[in-house]
Amino acid sequence: MQYLVRHLTRFIYTAPVCESVMELRMQPLELDRQRCLRFNVTTTQRAKLFAYRDHYGNAVHYFDIPGHHARLEISIESAVDVTDGPELPKALPDAAWVDVDAIGASGEHTDWLLPSPYAHPTPALQQFAVAIGISRKLDPLSTVRALNATIYSQFAYEPRTTRVDSPIDDALRARAGVCQDFAHIMTGLVRSLGIPCRYISGYIAPRESSQDRAGDNATHAWIEVYLPTLGWVGFDPTNNTHTGHRHIAVAVGRDYSDVPPTRGVFKGDAGSELSVAVAGAPASAPIPVRELAPSVSWIVPPKQASSAEEDLHRHHQQ
Repeated sequence: MQYLVRHLTRFIYTAPVCESVMELRMQPLELDRQRCLRFNVTTTQRAKLFAYRDHYGNAVHYFDIPGHHARLEISIESAVDVTDGPELPKALPDAAWVDVDAIGASGEHTDWLLPSPYAHPTPALQQFAVAIGISRKLDPLSTVRALNATIYSQFAYEPRTTRVDSPIDDALRARAGVCQDFAHIMTGLVRSLGIPCRYISGYIAPRESSQDRAGDNATHAWIEVYLPTLGWVGFDPTNNTHTGHRHIAVAVGRDYSDVPPTRGVFKGDAGSELSVAVAGAPASAPIPVRELAPSVSWIVPPKQASSAEEDLHRHHQQ
């Protein structure tokens, strides 16, 4: 399935600032099940874009705006081709736990096994693990499937219950949160079983059933676990599903702290207000592949609000 995605980010400052330096992690990943066909960045201030790959393989674009400005808009347009990937077996052999331990002992996946800023053991997480009886009783694949379903059933999906920087204890206490919280909780629990687990940020295509809990046209997050013979397998605890053609992966990290869509600093005595809008839909016609060289363009901020700006005010992050 091919999708077109637009991601608009707006910073409005309470007073003019200068020397904004911004780092973006918004280009869809290249995976076995996913191919990025096009990617373009447009900013409201003149800027030259540079790009590199971080140590997790994410495409990172960055730019510097030296002049004074009271607002900054970053518009991302992506085209991506996503498939469901291979069908998973019903279970793995019980002996697969020996292979899981061997994977951990190899040191190859250390980053995905150690605690991280948003996915680390806490008394509340340990109490939750005891309450749900998490253990190695089932094979590794069945264990992760059961945990995915448990988080889905135990937590209410309630936007604005937590913040983007909330620790997992907030969601555990409220038994509610959003996709980021569920992914962090599941990451901590999966790692406690010795299974490598990583956090994925991205988008989810418009919902296909009333059971979907993630909102349309929003950012999304899920996890991937590394299993013997299968490699990386994606699970979405927000919707109690495996990842498939609706899940558009943008960046991978230990948790959200490694993959925020935007990260930057500026000089100036001012506050800032951040707004985000995402719009994604299946492509109406086949999308030709374009060169994915770093590109950036700039526009003059419009005097009147466009339809995209109006959508921005109706949007809330998931």
